[in-house]
Amino acid sequence: MIRDALLLVLLLAQLPATALLLSRLLRGPSRYPPLQPKTPTPEQLGAVSVVVPTLNEAERLTPCLDGLSRQSYEVREILVVDSYSTDRTPELVKTAQEADPRFRLLNDDPLPKDWVGRPWALQHGFLSSAEKSDWVLGIDADTQPQPGLVASLLETAQREGYDLISLAPQFLLKYPGELLLHPALLLTLVYRFGPAGETGNRPDRVMANGQCFFCRRSQLAQVGGYTVARRSFCDDVTLARAIAAQGAKVAFLDGANLLKVRMYEGAAETWREWGRSLDLKDAASPGQVWGDWLLLLAVQGLPILIVLLLLSDIISGGSTPVVLAAFSLNVLLVLIRVGLTFAISPSCDRTHASSAWLFWLSPLADPIAVLRLFLSSLQTPTQWRGRSYGKG
Repeated sequence: MIRDALLLVLLLAQLPATALLLSRLLRGPSRYPPLQPKTPTPEQLGAVSVVVPTLNEAERLTPCLDGLSRQSYEVREILVVDSYSTDRTPELVKTAQEADPRFRLLNDDPLPKDWVGRPWALQHGFLSSAEKSDWVLGIDADTQPQPGLVASLLETAQREGYDLISLAPQFLLKYPGELLLHPALLLTLVYRFGPAGETGNRPDRVMANGQCFFCRRSQLAQVGGYTVARRSFCDDVTLARAIAAQGAKVAFLDGANLLKVRMYEGAAETWREWGRSLDLKDAASPGQVWGDWLLLLAVQGLPILIVLLLLSDIISGGSTPVVLAAFSLNVLLVLIRVGLTFAISPSCDRTHASSAWLFWLSPLADPIAVLRLFLSSLQTPTQWRGRSYGKG
C-alpha cells in the first residue's frame, strides 16, 4: 500500500531525528541554572561599558533607558549609538543623560556597503568605549533590563571563567497571533541547539542572543570587534561562534529573571522580522542550515499533522502496524512539544496579553514556524529595521 510505504519512509527519518532531539533535551536538567539579580561588589567599580544601538526606537526605548539607569556602579558608561533617527530617540537619550551622566549619545558614521547596520553601530560603540572597562555589554533598545542584571553577568563570568555570556530573556507577549506564533518560533531554537543554559555545544553549534551580549573587552578586541559579523543578519551568533572557535569560554544562559523584551507587535511583524533571521544561515554552512531544517520538519513541523491525518484510522481500529507505529511516534513528539510549552512558559510573560490562553495552543503553529524557516533559508534580507540592503 502506497500510504504505508510513505509512512515507513517517514518513520525511518523520524526515528533518528527523535533520538537526536531527546539527546539534546535530556541535557536540560543539568543545564546552568537561570541567573538571579546580584548586588555589585567594590572591585567591580566601572568594569562595564554598555552600548545600545538605536534607529527610530522612540516608541520602546524608555523602558530600556530606565532599566539601564537602575544598574549600579559596575557600569562605567552607557553609550547610545544612534544611526540618525528621525523620531524622538535622541531627545529621550538627552533627557536620560540629564538624570544620569553615564549616558552618552553618539552617532555612527555613514553605513559602509559591506556592513549591516546593527553590527556597524555596535562596532562604533565598542571603539568609542572606555579602555578601562574590562567588559562590553551590547543591549538592544527593545529590552527592559532589571535591577541587578549587570552585576549578575559580572559575578557569573568571573566565577565561571566565561569570556562571553548572552542571555535568553523573558518575552513580553500581548496579542493573539503572537501568542500562537512566537512560542513555535522560539522552540525551533530549542530543538536545534538545546535549552538556554546548555554550555557544551561545539563552537559551530553555539547559540547567542545579541539583545544582551556581554563580552570581555580583550576577547572582543582579539577578533576585531564586530568586524567578523559585519555582513551578518544574525551578528550575535556569528560573533559568538567566531569567539568560541578561538578557544574562549562562551555561554548562552537563562536570563528571564534579569531581562524582559518586547520584540515585535503582533504575529505579522513577528513573522516578518524575527522569521527572516531565525534560520541563522549567516552563521552556519548550508549543510547545517538545511540539516537543522530537516530535523525541525521531522520532529516539530510534521507530527501534529501526521497525528491528525491518522487519527481516524486509529479510532476505527483498521490501522496497519506501520500506521500504528507512525501514529505512536508522532503522538510522542506532540507530547514532547506540549511538555516544552510548559518548560518555556516562564520565558513568556503573558500578564498583559489578551486571550493569554492561546499560548497553550502554540503547538498548532509549529508547521507554520517550520515553513517560515524554510522560506527564510531561501532568501537574503533586503530590508532590516528601516534600512534597505542590496541583494546577494
